[in-house]
Amino acid sequence: MVEAQSLSPRQELLLRLIVREHVETAGTVASHTLVDHYDLGVSPATVRNDMARLEDMGYLLQPHTSAGRIPTEAGFRYFVERLMTERALPRTEQRMIAHQFHQAREHIGAWLPLASSVLAKAAQAAAILTAPRTTSSLFKHVELIATHGRAVLLILVLEGGTVEQQILVVSEPLTQESLREAADRLNQVCAGLDAQQIRSHMREFAPLETDVAQIVLSILEDVKESLSDEIYYHGLAELLQMPEFAVAEDASSALVRVMEERSLLQAVLAETLTPSVGIGSIRVLIGGEGRWEELRTCSMVLARYGIANYATGTLGIVGPIRMHYGRAVSAVRFVASALGELVYDIYQPDSSSGYQPNSAHRELSDS
Repeated sequence: MVEAQSLSPRQELLLRLIVREHVETAGTVASHTLVDHYDLGVSPATVRNDMARLEDMGYLLQPHTSAGRIPTEAGFRYFVERLMTERALPRTEQRMIAHQFHQAREHIGAWLPLASSVLAKAAQAAAILTAPRTTSSLFKHVELIATHGRAVLLILVLEGGTVEQQILVVSEPLTQESLREAADRLNQVCAGLDAQQIRSHMREFAPLETDVAQIVLSILEDVKESLSDEIYYHGLAELLQMPEFAVAEDASSALVRVMEERSLLQAVLAETLTPSVGIGSIRVLIGGEGRWEELRTCSMVLARYGIANYATGTLGIVGPIRMHYGRAVSAVRFVASALGELVYDIYQPDSSSGYQPNSAHRELSDS
């Protein structure tokens, strides 16, 4: 990656215009094009000299001797970090997206397919999303129900709505009243705790409560290990029709691998959107940043959404390096905000444990 060098105001203007022209045409940009299309107030020779200087600095590339120039990855990076103007989505489009999410508010299973479709259309790129999930598996409450003989049905509800059931075989038949008392005791002590915190209270429990708590711990550990990493994506077919991919088999094959190989996307998301990245913060990857060869023909605009340190997901778009970055960043930011509001509606503020799920939305864990 070329180390960023400061540009003069005129050089910045030329780089901005070259990025604009290249994004629109997918072709090279010649000096006479800039002179003809824009009132630059300088001679063509001056423009050519500045373009040559930008090439020497690593911000432009001349694919062929007789051709114009195109921005390099460093040129796009300079543009994104210093020159880009974020273009807010039109109000009509914002209202339409908000209305669609409002209609899906009670149907969490439809959120991610809807959000990926909406984001792909708004950003004019392929969209990727992961489901929101809590940072750890937390106990909400347990129920114990006498069935027949020594068998007891254990129903465990976790924060976020996950419901797990298991049969517990006790040493002797127990009344429903004694089971209720044991469940009440566990609910009083364990509400809002994770497995490690519950384990620290084990000495406080009576024998039956201890047996139930051991099963609860086992379930919490299993759920933590099996949290879904499913990634939703939309818009790949349309993206493959863009010039960069339609005429370059290697580029299109790499893009398909990026979108369909879940392990690669998970690695990129995990390394790019670490817990330290704030909710709503935007990260832009251009050409794989020299770290992911599969992304060398792509750019990604990524964000986290949800409730910091509690329930979060990731979303973003994948497109060619020649991307409308201003619109892409605005689209990702707006959809992240809309999804964040939906997640907040599920995890309502609670004075004792921070957030608790709204009982009307328990299907979150199944989305």
